[in-house]
Amino acid sequence: MLRKGQTILDAFIDALSWDDAIQAILRWGAARESRYVCICNAHSVVTTTQDIEFKLAVNNADMATADGAPIAWAMRRLGYPTQERINGPDLMVKYLEAAERVGQKAFFYGSVDSTLEKLRGTLSSRFPKLAIAGMYSPPFRPLTHAEDEAIVSMINESGANVVFVGLGCPKQEKWMADHRGRIQAVMIGVGAAFDYHSGVLKRAPLWWQRNGLEWLYRLGSEPRRLFKRYLVTNTLFVVGFLRQLAMQQAPIKKAP
Repeated sequence: MLRKGQTILDAFIDALSWDDAIQAILRWGAARESRYVCICNAHSVVTTTQDIEFKLAVNNADMATADGAPIAWAMRRLGYPTQERINGPDLMVKYLEAAERVGQKAFFYGSVDSTLEKLRGTLSSRFPKLAIAGMYSPPFRPLTHAEDEAIVSMINESGANVVFVGLGCPKQEKWMADHRGRIQAVMIGVGAAFDYHSGVLKRAPLWWQRNGLEWLYRLGSEPRRLFKRYLVTNTLFVVGFLRQLAMQQAPIKKAP
């Protein structure tokens, strides 16, 4: 089946509904297929123009979703008028709701031990029948070959259908690309979703989310860390996309 979508700057983004995305992940997860999903916001798309390894990781993904209001808006302007914003925190919850219902197992890789402990408590309360295959916080340094092999074995032996990867962009995308074919599960890079769902970070109220202002709420919450990112990458995205929009590409299809 052909993938529908558009290239925005240097990133191919799939044209998907929420149901399309969740059903594909459930199908791949049931077969424990080694695949990965990139969730792309403006920062991700701009990074594909600056980092060739990251660009290859995104464009070789099995699914790349339109995260962030600017990317969903860009998709609508480029031929997909009903494109929704498909973001990491909500994708995680929607999959876990379905996983609890059908009996799939989820593994959580990334963040720090204290956050994972809080996340386990939150998920156990919210999804009491959910099978958590495991959680692991890797060290903040390059892994040795032996350490990496041990982690791959741990995840595979856990029986996980899906592995949520919370290492941040661009590290998580490169990690998933490197582990496709080795980890027998669907890997999904979800950025700060562990922090949101554990309660470590407070997410924007629904009104802000629905009106494309979640980025502004995040900036207000973490100005020192995010100011440069939003100032620089959002400007580069606007300039780059306006240039692309002038060329007005038609919708394209990409082979799986």
